[in-house]
Amino acid sequence: MTKRVLEADSFWLEYGSTKILQNIYLRVETGQTVGLLGRNGTGKSSLLRMLFGTLRGQSQSVRVDQKYLSHPYQHKTLLRYLPQHPFVPPNLRVEAACHAYEVPFAALEGYFPELGKYHTERLGDLSGGAQRLVETLLILLSPVDFVLLDEPFSHLAPVVVERLEEVIRAQAQTKGILLSDHAYRPVLNLSDVVYLLVPVGRTVLLQDPLEELRWRGYLP
Repeated sequence: MTKRVLEADSFWLEYGSTKILQNIYLRVETGQTVGLLGRNGTGKSSLLRMLFGTLRGQSQSVRVDQKYLSHPYQHKTLLRYLPQHPFVPPNLRVEAACHAYEVPFAALEGYFPELGKYHTERLGDLSGGAQRLVETLLILLSPVDFVLLDEPFSHLAPVVVERLEEVIRAQAQTKGILLSDHAYRPVLNLSDVVYLLVPVGRTVLLQDPLEELRWRGYLP
């Protein structure tokens, strides 16, 4: 299968005199998981939103297979984005959300059988962890080429995180996945390539992630 390539560069975002992002470059291929790490407040979520196209900076370039995309989110079969906050309307039932994202409920249940009891439940009636898991699976299992995940492991128990890692591994066989989370261990476990977003607002491609993260003071 021919690989597809998602690239982001020339990202520049500032608010007043405060520079958030500059000199950004990253690349994600289908069949690959790319990790994005960085301290809180360095602009990881802003970078993902700019890549998806819902946040406009002073400049940005997003390309797929070397073709420029002005509004990536409009390409419904190309990529999906999991934001940090709940995004499915709370009154929507789980089965309706699955239909909206073209994900069979059986696919969710196949990975997490315990979700079967939520088939007709409203998203807003679920616990924070169950809601986050359902929303993450809706994005991960969508029929698209690229997936952007912002804090997918938040509100999840460690045993659920381990199982979700297996879903990500399975989906990364055919999709390009960009993964950002404050829980760095699963990010490092899953990622073929790791970028670090440093405080000056630029990305650094890590050649030896564990060693370089320790050297830079990000790990104990």
